[in-house]
Amino acid sequence: MKHPPSVILGLCSYTHDSSAALLVNGELIGFVEEERLSERKHTADYPARAIAWLLARANLTAADVDAVAYNFQPSRYLAEVPAALQLTLSPAARDRALARARGFAKVAVRTQRRIRRLSQKFPTARVIPIPHHRAHQLTAFATSGWDEAAVLVVDSLGERQTTTMARGRDSRRPRTRILEAITDPASLGYVYGAVTEHLSWRRGDEEGTVMALAALGDPARFRSLFARAVPTTPTGFRIDPAYFPVRTLLSGYQRTSPRFIAEACPERDPSEPLTDVHRDLAAALQERTEHVMMHLARRARIRTGFRRLCVGGGVATNCLSIGRIIEAGIFDEVFVPPAPGDGGTAIGAALAVHTDSSSRQPVLGIARSCYLGPSYEGQQLDLTPWPGFRQKELGTEAADFLADQLAHGMIVGLFHGRIEAGPRALGNRSILASPLEPGFVERLNATVKLREPFRPFAPMVLAERADEFFTLGQEAPYMSMASGVTEQAREQVPDIVHANGTARLQTVARTQNPFMHAVLTAFAHRTGVPVLINTSLNVKGKPICGTPEMALDCLANSGLDALLLEGRWISK
Repeated sequence: MKHPPSVILGLCSYTHDSSAALLVNGELIGFVEEERLSERKHTADYPARAIAWLLARANLTAADVDAVAYNFQPSRYLAEVPAALQLTLSPAARDRALARARGFAKVAVRTQRRIRRLSQKFPTARVIPIPHHRAHQLTAFATSGWDEAAVLVVDSLGERQTTTMARGRDSRRPRTRILEAITDPASLGYVYGAVTEHLSWRRGDEEGTVMALAALGDPARFRSLFARAVPTTPTGFRIDPAYFPVRTLLSGYQRTSPRFIAEACPERDPSEPLTDVHRDLAAALQERTEHVMMHLARRARIRTGFRRLCVGGGVATNCLSIGRIIEAGIFDEVFVPPAPGDGGTAIGAALAVHTDSSSRQPVLGIARSCYLGPSYEGQQLDLTPWPGFRQKELGTEAADFLADQLAHGMIVGLFHGRIEAGPRALGNRSILASPLEPGFVERLNATVKLREPFRPFAPMVLAERADEFFTLGQEAPYMSMASGVTEQAREQVPDIVHANGTARLQTVARTQNPFMHAVLTAFAHRTGVPVLINTSLNVKGKPICGTPEMALDCLANSGLDALLLEGRWISK
């Protein structure tokens, strides 16, 4: 580039979890996933609403965009074609070799078409495709704010790569250098998704349900199966195609084999009740995932020599694996960004273009930032479509009032400030409840979240009092880590402890979220316990509510008692 781009639009689009991020002169103006504005969960649509909000926030138009950073590079798909054809020499994989070559070539062409489409939408900008794992790495590392760290990305597939290990240096001018890479068909995300689908849940959406179910099973029953199917190697792991046939990127191909079915169980029908065999299969899958992730973390520690670890990619949302790595003491500290999945790569893609340019400007507004989307403070609220609702203004007493209602047993939706980045509600688009009320977990699952009864609920806790209840030993601001619990937690808040003895906690510091810190402090004054149940403001199958209208619909169509929407108490 002759001149470094000053306006860079990062995009995740046309696949799943569409999102957009905007960098102007190195500063992150904002980031938001399209589903929060369109109400279509995991949407693959072009993120038109997200882009419109970002440009309006910066007082810019599409013509002002200098570069569009896209989170996939088409040429890397093509590189898999000759490797796929070589699978004809493998007895276990030859039946899919040609289909695999066709599938990767087809996706390469499709990705190139998408880039041309973006060029038409931004005719004055240069559209720059970024390797997918590089985008993940930069998102994870830059968000950490650290000077140096090992960076481990584990997902289902990024062009050809499924796992990369890198060194990250200088998060203000973030750069990563890959040391090792594992390519498909060795994919931990592929295996977890395949078993999720086998158990009748949506692959790419409900892996968390399988992780929750795992706590109720015995991994010993299928431990040897997964050890054979996903063996570790000195530098990582591989997948046995006799159990999980190689990926084709074409529809109509099963992800589990007849041998897997014979040694495990038949595919579960959604109407079929859950039995011990399903619980045990989930438990063994989760145990193997944790084993492989620990192996990769140890490898990253040895290869980089760094004492801190950043983890990105879809498998980074497996909070139990992250918790195991922390507990093992492999690193002094572990960090997972608020948006570790594909949506967050919009940030990393924009960072890649910025750092590759001749710009000397450091990046701003990324380190330890998670509230990056639109805010609706001060907006007029028309309750006409919801005639049964009443509202009252709370003003400066909102935090104290909310804590009082929670202490008295209400389940309340909270819509406050800017939308969180990533898959977790972090106190701005949350459903809150007291962990002291008996039967609340059952009520939340049955009448509010409308989901499986075995799903646990995460606690949020004042950061300065976290060690009274949790054994993690480090901050967990983005609800991405499972922690052991103390005896005090078991005695005072047993409902936040899952069947496996862990809790996926969020530590809340005053500097991170002053309002939520004030609510927790006021709740602790009333009850003696600085802990609340926190789950996302949505019901099963819907995205987290990003707009006031979505939040009001959630109140109307669920068992919520009330909604605190930008300082207004709305009851029904």
